[in-house]
Amino acid sequence: MKIIKKNTLTVIGVLIGFVAGYLYYHYIGCNSGTCAITSKPLNSTLYGGLMGGLLLNMFQKKNRKEHD
Repeated sequence: MKIIKKNTLTVIGVLIGFVAGYLYYHYIGCNSGTCAITSKPLNSTLYGGLMGGLLLNMFQKKNRKEHD
């Protein structure tokens, strides 16, 4: 539970990315099946989650303890 509290913004980004990735597959996706990312809903959803997590992780504050 501590890990989720520490990385709340990243988790939110992953969840939003999952939804966005699936919606991208559903509405835009690749009809021919030759596209590596958008040919299957699982690939598109996982890629969206990865991108969402990385994007919102950039804005997360880092708590670093400085040694004197």
